[in-house]
Formats: sequence, C-alpha cells, structure tokens
Amino acid sequence: MQLYNKLSAKEREALLEEAGEDRLTLSFYQYAHIGNPKLFRNHLFVAWDQMEVLGRIYVAHEGINAQLSVPARRFAEFKEFLDGIYFLKDVRLNIAIEHDLKSFLKLKIKVRKKIVADGLDDKTFDVTNKGVHVDAAKFNALLEDPNTILVDMRNHYESEIGHFQGAITPDVDTFRDSLPIIEQELQEHKEDKNLVMYCTGGIRCEKASAYYKHKGFKNVFQLEGGIIEYARQVEQLKLENKFLGKNFVFDHRRGERISEDVIAKCHQCGAPCDTHVNCANEACHLLFIQCDKCAEEMEGCCSQACVDIIHLPYEEQKALRKGKGNSNKIFKKGRSEVLKYKQ
Repeated sequence: MQLYNKLSAKEREALLEEAGEDRLTLSFYQYAHIGNPKLFRNHLFVAWDQMEVLGRIYVAHEGINAQLSVPARRFAEFKEFLDGIYFLKDVRLNIAIEHDLKSFLKLKIKVRKKIVADGLDDKTFDVTNKGVHVDAAKFNALLEDPNTILVDMRNHYESEIGHFQGAITPDVDTFRDSLPIIEQELQEHKEDKNLVMYCTGGIRCEKASAYYKHKGFKNVFQLEGGIIEYARQVEQLKLENKFLGKNFVFDHRRGERISEDVIAKCHQCGAPCDTHVNCANEACHLLFIQCDKCAEEMEGCCSQACVDIIHLPYEEQKALRKGKGNSNKIFKKGRSEVLKYKQ
C-alpha cells in the first residue's frame, strides 16, 4: 500500500506542465469526531492519490482541514467520494477564483492534534455554540452598521496585502496570538457592539466565534466561507466588493486578487507591491514582499548575505541548512531586520 509521494516536486511539476489539463484549486474543513485519525488519513491518501489529487491536509480527532488541487475531469468523482463519508456529505467546498496547474505539487496528509493551532482547551467551553454565519450580502449590511466592529482573524502577512475596509488587523504571527489580544482590545464592547469576524475560508472563525461567545460577547457573527466564498458571491451576485487587495492563500500562488487595489509595498524599496515570495536562499526561505525590480537586483533574495549564499557551491548551501536552529528560521513570515519597508 503506497502511503507516500513517489515523485519529487520538480518531477510532478514537469508532469503537470506536460499534461496541461485543467485543475481546480479548492479548500474545505469540517469539525467532526474522528476516532482513528491515522486510519482515516490512510484511507484518504489511497483514494486521493488514485484520483491524482494534490494538496495539504490536516486530520485530527476534531476533524479535517484540507487545501487541494483536483483534476477538473475528476471533480465529480472527488465530490462523490466526499459525499460517501457521512460527516463530509455536502460539505462546503471553497473553490478558488484563480486556478493554477501548480498550486500544489504533492499530496501531504498529516495527523495533527488539532486541525488549526489555536492554543485553546476545548473542554473549557462549548465549541458548538458558534456565532451567526452570514453570507456576502448580510456581511456587507453589517459593515454599514455603526455598531459593528470588524476583525480580521488572520496573521500580519495575510492582512498586509488585503483586508476588508475598516477592519481591525492584529499584528500577530499566529492565530493563537490574536485571540487574547482581540478580547482585551474589545472588552468594553461585549454587549453593545456586533463582533464580526472573517478569515480565509472560515475555519479560524468557527472556533474563535465560540470562544468569544464563551468570553461574554453577545452579538457574534462570522463570514460564511471566508474571503474565498465572499469573492465568489460578490462576482456571482454583482454585489459591492468591500475587500481591498489580495487574499493570501496557502499554496504556490500565495495570493488571489480580489480587487485592483495594491495596499502593500515592497519590503526592500517601498514601491507599491503585493507579491509575496520566498527568499531564494533555501537556508533562509523568508516569506516577504518583493517587487520585480528588487527581485532582479537581489536575485530573489531578501538580503545581500543571502545573495552571497546562493552563489556558493550546492554542498556548502546544503550544509548551511542543517540544524534545528536554521530549520526554524524557514517559517518566519515577513519578520526580519533586513526588510527596511516591512509595515
């Protein structure tokens, strides 16, 4: 039984380019009780590998969180498979506005303690007592209400390139960091304001809304399907688009344009730009915003030190990537003293 990827990312990329067939980028999540996450993970891998599905999926006792790339010709088969799993029947699929053959290059299904790292003890509150789900039209109406406080539940590098007009955008690195900060900032408005939240696809708001209700907030709302579904409904129903810029996505595209506004700037020169890249030095791999001019001048790197490293022999570069300390640096998202214009 094959439970791993036989092809490297480069080999998969070449095959996808050669095939040239349409693929759909989509995501979904579902909170459910999964008795044996490892067994469920294996079941998913075998089935999806045969369907040529690629993506990043987390499975835990509490449910599943999936971001996928599915061959368009096999979408019906994929949907039928999901519907055959009782807690995934008719699950909402957030289908991307922009599709890319190479949004994902491997199938990775990992068993985790939680499907979102929220740092919460779920036993201390009722996770099913969630906020009111609202569609794009109702969301827009809430934003017009002066009693509404709008909160972005995403991280700094996500909201930096795009967010809703008037939203509070916490300067945090992780979802778990934002929860206590938001509660503290909005202490005085637990009863007299509408707390409206949004995130990429809705999953972070599922847990956050229950948490804030537990903390005493009376009027809690969440954008159903997140920014992804909002953008789809705005386009389909010809609604006013209140989102500015790009929606950060966690695949090789790194972003979907929702409006033509460019609200961010290049972290190296300060020019208007909202293109995220990873530093070309694999020992750094820092996520940051870089314009085309700086990309050419800096050879895709975040600093001159990294430029020097990418010109070293491959074995020397590989040696620099060894060690836990260096590995941890790879996951920094836009936080570095070398970035002069980081907001």
